[in-house]
Amino acid sequence: MDESFGGGTTAVARAHSNIALVKYWGKRDAVLNTPAVGSISVTLDALHTDTRVTFRTDLGDDEFLLDGRRGDVTRVSRVLDLVRERAGHGQRALVSSTNNFPTGAGLASSASGFAALATAAAGAAGLALSDRELSILARQGSGSAARSIFGGFAEMHSGVAADGSDSYAEQLLDSSEWPLSVAVAITERGQKSINSTVGMVESAATSPFYSAWLDSAGDDLVEMRAAIAARDFARLGELSEYNCLKLHALMLSTRPALIYWNAATVAAMHAVRDLRGQGVAAYFTIDAGPQVKVLSLPADAAAVQAALANVPGVLEVRGSALGLGAHRLE
Repeated sequence: MDESFGGGTTAVARAHSNIALVKYWGKRDAVLNTPAVGSISVTLDALHTDTRVTFRTDLGDDEFLLDGRRGDVTRVSRVLDLVRERAGHGQRALVSSTNNFPTGAGLASSASGFAALATAAAGAAGLALSDRELSILARQGSGSAARSIFGGFAEMHSGVAADGSDSYAEQLLDSSEWPLSVAVAITERGQKSINSTVGMVESAATSPFYSAWLDSAGDDLVEMRAAIAARDFARLGELSEYNCLKLHALMLSTRPALIYWNAATVAAMHAVRDLRGQGVAAYFTIDAGPQVKVLSLPADAAAVQAALANVPGVLEVRGSALGLGAHRLE
């Protein structure tokens, strides 16, 4: 949607949250926001962000509304500055963003938010960017946002270039090529106590296991690519759990410890293991937060959602298929 408004132009975009199966934690370059390790994720159809960007001639500064309230505009302006530089104009922007799921609660709202921002801002500025260019742009707002440019399965490359030009995501499989189901068990609706950016810095500075985390990342990526290529769900699920627990071991060894779990988080993990004992192929993964995401084949989705709904402390269960990449809304 492009329209004249307040002397400028408007575009609206939607992007979906993603869940990393092989996770990244740590920055290679904090200024460029490049990750220390690569990652592989799935994009979720049920969780999305809609963002409207309007460049206007009558604004002195960028303005940002998140779910109807004024939000911190710092990272938003960082992305907008890159768009303005490329478009060759200095107009400030009004950005309005809404999530259909809890914000800042460990459900990757920054991933969908900055992917939607990059897509809408480029559209409003009249830029025709490739998916790779959008991925690089989104990364500079949030590292995980680079993956939400793509639907289905996506891999983020940490890169080695000093300018960050080789740090981008690309699609491994479209959502239709290997349909999977994901159940999201929401155990808290509020924002997490320590955001991911701060936590990453603390882990790199204080955990004795941080170097091992970096050294072992490449093997996990190789194995996950092979599992996806072979459509080997058991292998994918087992590696997802292993990589998740390895990350949280790193977090727990940070000083002070990063403890994102609550009682319901732990109970949900045990519920998933109980399901496997009953013959249901289900595997959990948890990002930096208390929410539990459970992967299954579509035929088992109802059983997984029912089991999670019965866990004490689980407030809501959302079922999701794999979603589309970021796109403009007409």
